[in-house]
Order: sequence, then structure tokens, then C-alpha cells
Amino acid sequence: MSMDDIADGEEDIAGLARAIAACRICRDAPAKGEGDRLPHEPRPVAVLSKTARVLIAGQAPGLRVHESGLPFNDASGNRLRDWMAVTREEFYDPQKFAIVPMGFCFPGYDAKGSDLPPRLECAPFWRSRVIAAMPQIELVIAVGGYAQAWHLGSRRGKGMTETVENWRDYVFANQGPRILPLPHPSWRNTGWLKKNPWFETDLLPVLRQHVDSLIRETNFG
Repeated sequence: MSMDDIADGEEDIAGLARAIAACRICRDAPAKGEGDRLPHEPRPVAVLSKTARVLIAGQAPGLRVHESGLPFNDASGNRLRDWMAVTREEFYDPQKFAIVPMGFCFPGYDAKGSDLPPRLECAPFWRSRVIAAMPQIELVIAVGGYAQAWHLGSRRGKGMTETVENWRDYVFANQGPRILPLPHPSWRNTGWLKKNPWFETDLLPVLRQHVDSLIRETNFG
């Protein structure tokens, strides 16, 4: 499938999901030129939904997710599910959650063995179309700086900590979907969580209340 075929294809959820699964932009048309091709076969990972009211906007798949094809199928996913107080079955129910990272494919590792940032090709080509195809979304959980930059734009803080500290400004906004910024649930952020106890005492109860309301049809207190 060519990029022209994808660009001209149907924009319903099923058609868009098929087009994303067939995407090979990072291999065939890398943003930084031939020397920056994805170093392995692409395997786009995204869960689109025409019914889910919660969108989890992550960063990019890690190696384990790349191998399994299942988003957040790792220790970070376990922590994220704990933060939201949802079961694994609920998390992977596309009627409850859409899961769309900023980059669909595992970007590889840097020289220090850390995951590279999301590929530059994904968001400009796909994200606006994906968001437009899911107008029923009421809550965007923006996990990490890359998702926060796209979904909050100039409203975000100077860094991830400031952005998450200002969560009330985004989740209680009066227009568009509510946006709730979170740090990445990687265990590397355990130190950050200890330095910022307000995240657990103030933000997580609101996150859980909103998620519960939207996936279990309960009412806010």
C-alpha cells in the first residue's frame, strides 16, 4: 500500500486502523533522510475505537510491546493500570479505551540503551486524522512530554513536572476533551514520584474518578 493510497483511503475507524497497520513511513520515507530509516521492520501498535470515551496518549512502544503487538504490555503498563484503578481486561477493552501513542513503532535504542524518542514521521501524518475519527473521546490521558506537547500545545508548562502540577487547568477546562497529563509510568520515574507526593494524594483520585465515570457509567461525586 502506498502513501497515496493511505492518504486517499476511508477515514472510518476500521479503515484507518488498517491503514496504520500497513504504514511503513519510517522505513520508506524517513523524515531525516535515508540514513535515519527505522532499523527494523515496522510494527505499528495502536488501538482505535468508535465507542471508547478515554484516550490513552502514550509515547511509543518499547521492545516488549513491539514483540507482542499489545500496548503497555510491560511493567509500565502495570503501573499505569494501577494509577487508573482498572483491570487488565478493562484496559484492553476497545469499547472502554483507545490507546494511541505519538509514535506507532518501537523507535529503537540510543547509544546508552534507552528508548529513542517517538519517530518524527508518525504524528504529523496520522495524529490529527486519528483524533478527528474519534469525536466521542471525553478524556485524554497524556502520558509523558511528547503527548503533552501535542495535546496541550502552548498551554503546557516549561517541563513535564510543571505541566503535571498544572493538571487542574487542563482537566477542568470548559472546551474540548478534558486532558490529564501524567508522567511516564516507567519505574525510572520512581524517584520523581517520591519527590512529588501530591501526584498520589491529589491527582490520582481525580484520575480514577474520571476513568471510573467514563468506563463504568458512574457519576462524579
